[in-house]
Amino acid sequence: MDDDLFQLRQLPVVRFRRTGESTRSEDDGENREQIVRIAEQTDLESVALTDGAPVPREFANPTDDTFMVEDAVEAIGFGTFQWKLSILTGLAWMADAMEMMILSILAPQLHCEWRLPSLEVALLTSAVFIGMMLSSSLWGNISDKYGRKTGLTLSVLWTMFYGVLSAFAPVYGWILVLRALVGFGIGGAPQSVTLYSEFLPMRSRATCILLIEIFWALGTVFEVLLAILVMPTLGWRWLLGLSTIPLFIFSMLCCWLPESARYDMLTGNHEKALSTLKRIAAENGVPMPLGKLVAARQEERGKIQDLFSPHFRWTTILLWFIWFANAFSYYGLVLLTTELFQEGGACGMTKGNRRELGCNLECKYLNSDDYKDLLWTTLSEFPGLLVTLWAIDRLGRRKTMALCFFVFSMCIIPLYGCVGRTSMTVLIFIARAFIAEDFKLHMCTLQRCIQQRAGL
Repeated sequence: MDDDLFQLRQLPVVRFRRTGESTRSEDDGENREQIVRIAEQTDLESVALTDGAPVPREFANPTDDTFMVEDAVEAIGFGTFQWKLSILTGLAWMADAMEMMILSILAPQLHCEWRLPSLEVALLTSAVFIGMMLSSSLWGNISDKYGRKTGLTLSVLWTMFYGVLSAFAPVYGWILVLRALVGFGIGGAPQSVTLYSEFLPMRSRATCILLIEIFWALGTVFEVLLAILVMPTLGWRWLLGLSTIPLFIFSMLCCWLPESARYDMLTGNHEKALSTLKRIAAENGVPMPLGKLVAARQEERGKIQDLFSPHFRWTTILLWFIWFANAFSYYGLVLLTTELFQEGGACGMTKGNRRELGCNLECKYLNSDDYKDLLWTTLSEFPGLLVTLWAIDRLGRRKTMALCFFVFSMCIIPLYGCVGRTSMTVLIFIARAFIAEDFKLHMCTLQRCIQQRAGL
């Protein structure tokens, strides 16, 4: 026994904690007592690890009688379940991107087909954002009261229903109302990120939330490809209907989607939460933590006025301003792209040395070249994501966001002048690559701030 203890004293001893994390002790005077204490209190054998050795999963929680949902998620880790969840929640995110991207394609088409003035075209686009603004807090309250899965599923079904109905709109008034209702449903799409993040271990959370934005890029590209195939032959009504395909797939697969275990614990459904965690552990092929599942101590819920307390006031104002600038820049560029392509890179209509303004009823249908250039600029979100991930590791989040804003501004300024079609496409490509990833990075930062405030 003494020989064994002498050998163990030569190595750092690992004291296992509830989340599977460990702390290494070099204090020789305490090693003997810690080894004996661990051996006496548990049926597991004492283990000494060399420097850099990983903590075995079977020792995720050997010294505690209880564990919380967050501890179980950390111990189980990232595996097959999270990959499936990434795809399913990504479908909802992809559908959100498609419904937003369709605005830049639908507006010029209806402007020509229904002879809409510019004001009514702008109002059609604004109606979607108004619906999102009115519903975002409502979907959040529904998710808090009835569950993350319930809120997300209802918003997806709502968006799909009114998305299909808008394809049958007979007149402008109908499509205006129906697209506003689509926007009302889109306001619940961020619940997919909330549900997704509550099943992610802490070490994977920031990267995975940012990587799920790949589905946003996929949605925008898929929408443009769909428009290239559908618009010349079937028209905009079929485009609206077929754009609900990801929503339809999600609605078929949502039965697999589990409710958040953290939500179940906070609402008293301990058995359901434990069952969900056992399911995740089984799908990932790892053992459950030892002990009894208990609820985390719930602090008092925050209030709106807390955002303006002395501690959070400036943070709130800065985040709101950055989010406004980000959304304004990203969606503004997406909606402006088709307008710029219709101009063909020319500096308006000129007659001699005079520039003439066009009539607000004048329209131009998008042609094949416009769709191809739109596809190129949309594809920019993929390299933009890679650049952002590279920059975050070296510059951090704040400097990366500042860099994205700066590059975007430098690419937008030349568009005020006379640039050719090729130069304009390249400038829009670079601008969209950086502002799109700045948009997603800021969303990831907001999500992280909320989780830290909530103690996740």
